Amino acid sequence: MGRSVKKRSVSRREVVLRRLESLGRRFCEQIEKGVFPWIEMKSRSTDNIFYSPELRQYVLGDRVVRRSSRIVRHLRPFTQMVWTAYFVKELIRQRKTSTLRDVYYSAQAYDIFFKDQVESDNIITDLETVTGFPREDLNVFPEERSAVFGDLTIEYTVPGYEGRRLNLTSHPDGLMIGPALTNSRLIRTGADKVIVIEKGAMFTRFIEERVYEKFNAILIYTAGQAPRSTRYFIRRLNQEVGLPVYIFTDADPWGMHIAMVIISGSANAAHLRDLTTPDAKWAGVWASDINSYKLPSEGLSDIDIKRLHELSRDPRYKGELWQREIKTFMKIKKKCELEAFSRYGLTHIVDKYLPERLKELET
Repeated sequence: MGRSVKKRSVSRREVVLRRLESLGRRFCEQIEKGVFPWIEMKSRSTDNIFYSPELRQYVLGDRVVRRSSRIVRHLRPFTQMVWTAYFVKELIRQRKTSTLRDVYYSAQAYDIFFKDQVESDNIITDLETVTGFPREDLNVFPEERSAVFGDLTIEYTVPGYEGRRLNLTSHPDGLMIGPALTNSRLIRTGADKVIVIEKGAMFTRFIEERVYEKFNAILIYTAGQAPRSTRYFIRRLNQEVGLPVYIFTDADPWGMHIAMVIISGSANAAHLRDLTTPDAKWAGVWASDINSYKLPSEGLSDIDIKRLHELSRDPRYKGELWQREIKTFMKIKKKCELEAFSRYGLTHIVDKYLPERLKELET
């Protein structure tokens, strides 16, 4: 029997549209009162970012900044944000999407100029902070590169595809996690877990070895650091469908961080919610696995060691498992990749490591 999926009673699209319309209405009312339009938002400076043990992610503090069209140095970013709010409202209203790069170039058609895409991206982040919604809800996406494969039936909501259903085992290479998939309805699944994989070669191997059937899992490929839309989709599978999430990365400090960003987010996204999966578990490869499974490895670089020291002081890594593995890395001074299991044959990771680790974490 397929697992039931919780229905989302409120359309996020409608809520976002209302929030943007409210913002525009506020500016118009300020002008009608003879007041220079202004907006307040929480400061995203490093001294206003704190780790919340309750939410298990970084959040913004109470300090706010005001951006006013009355102040000459504020006029440019204020105008840019007003235009960006208008632009994304039209995207949502017309059910269209855009990329970060496309926003940068589209502004020029309205005589709104950004000196570079970094400035454009920062304005979009400002708008996220003001509205409380991520850019994906504003229909602005980065170039996608992650993918999903498994027994999950989705129903599209994008124009021209409304009501069309698709099972995510339909494409042997997996289906790209783009806006159409991210915002689709999750109809049913026979899976009872999600397995997240950092590396494309291992994602392909897991499909070839039918891990999705043997372990009753939905497979997600992150292509390194998971894009925010992918993190949001992982959260939906966990929160709406109730599937536990297991994350497999390379055994190095960067792999640890890839897992932690899925679990607890990042300081850069402290102004957002709904991008974390706090109960997801880092399943390996652990530093201790290098010795336990006698895996081919290489020495840690100076940059790796510096990064481990940074992680050891990060409040997100205070848990017993994280501290144990950081100390193990420092002790053995080795790292390895997921592909290291191929030393014992192409199917060793599926036949031995995967069942052992999942059994360990599920008990």
